[in-house]
Amino acid sequence: MLKGISPLLSPELLKILQEMGHGDELVIGDANFPAQSLGRRCVRADGLGGVALVNAILDLMPLDTFADAPVTLMQVVPGTMDADPPIWAEFRAAVEAHQPGVKIAQIERFQFYDRARSAYACVATGERALYACVILKKGIL
Repeated sequence: MLKGISPLLSPELLKILQEMGHGDELVIGDANFPAQSLGRRCVRADGLGGVALVNAILDLMPLDTFADAPVTLMQVVPGTMDADPPIWAEFRAAVEAHQPGVKIAQIERFQFYDRARSAYACVATGERALYACVILKKGIL
């Protein structure tokens, strides 16, 4: 155990966060996201929720202040929901708590998959909320 580091962050995920450089992207996928088949590197975080994991990651990792929107959500597929997914408000609150004023973008589902393919790593969570997929772009200290 290490002091001050969330127990939600596995040794493998901590290694990936340390290896990532400025501008590298980390995908946090929900339980339905095909993280294993899309990611060059995939870390399993089964049983963990997306918001809790984003909070733990953002405790350690700065977001890219040079990017217009260093956080990206997967857009809702038209006709599947009438409003924004409730978890999006939780993601926004987590981001705001760690780095106030950061812009959050949305991209279409297949564009999100394309970005995931080129991301540094994907994390497969056990999050069961719909549209609980987010991309975090690493910044500098």
